[in-house]
Amino acid sequence: MTNLDRHPSLSLLGPGRPCTAVETLEPRAVPLGGLRAMTVHRTLPQRRRSLVGAWCFLDHYGPDDVSLTGGMRVPRHPHTGLATVSWLFSGRIEHLDSGGNAATVVPGELNLMIAGRGITHQELSAPDTISLHGVQLWYALPEETRFSENRFEHYAPEPVHLPGVTARVFIGELLGSVSPVDTRTPPLLGAELHLEPGAEARLDVRRDFEHAVLAESAEVAVNGVPVAHRSLAYVPPGADALEISAGEAGARVLLLGGVPLGERIVMWWNFVGRDHDEIVEYRSRYQAELGFEAERPEDAGKPRLFGDFPDGQPAALPAPPLPISRLVPRR
Repeated sequence: MTNLDRHPSLSLLGPGRPCTAVETLEPRAVPLGGLRAMTVHRTLPQRRRSLVGAWCFLDHYGPDDVSLTGGMRVPRHPHTGLATVSWLFSGRIEHLDSGGNAATVVPGELNLMIAGRGITHQELSAPDTISLHGVQLWYALPEETRFSENRFEHYAPEPVHLPGVTARVFIGELLGSVSPVDTRTPPLLGAELHLEPGAEARLDVRRDFEHAVLAESAEVAVNGVPVAHRSLAYVPPGADALEISAGEAGARVLLLGGVPLGERIVMWWNFVGRDHDEIVEYRSRYQAELGFEAERPEDAGKPRLFGDFPDGQPAALPAPPLPISRLVPRR
């Protein structure tokens, strides 16, 4: 049985194109918030694929009318073993974390929070935001850096202009643009590309990378394979070129890539670990540090993971109950 037999959404590329396959991943709608929930469209993780390089989470949202949904209201919550990337197309988000960082997320500028061994943060729509539109990304930290100190970075990439294409490279290197951001991971790529109507971007890419292309604003073709609006196209390692084509309306896409992480991870709620027991400990220590549950005897005397937070902020989110069955590591 071939890959095409197992995965009908895989399409082999024709002669003269990069010799690889494209797998399309459809989003699922997830409500974010309370009664007036803002809907996000999640393409990573899913049962068929957990990682693209070290990228392990992709939520796409908007354009969202904040007057109807209340916008983004994600109170204080924890992270371990990962980094968060906030990238906006419109609107503004106020970021606050227990590492002592407060920042405003604005369109076209990277806000990167490396959780390391532990951090808490909140993200709230700025009061003057009318329409909110963007992506929330996470990547998993490798074994050698996942217990490092937390850090926050901001970077505003300069646009790169090619015929019919404008790119902003916020992580990694593409089209001669190099981001200075240290991700503490194997090599990664993150970029936003605007394609004019009918334009095609042929990109030289690293053969050892796997790539994913989010059709952010409209349907596109990736290596000749149609990718519906909000869907994600996955391209495995082995290609040294990537072709992205826009239709008559043009398109904006998000391009992610990286060397395969090569580690099995467990991702549950806002934690990334390596096995079930690690996740149990992260949850228990968060619940105890924030006063939701009593401390376990086995955690007594351990240093705090999640830090202090300024007064006067919305109440923190408690962790949900753990599943009955043990969490299984996945690639």
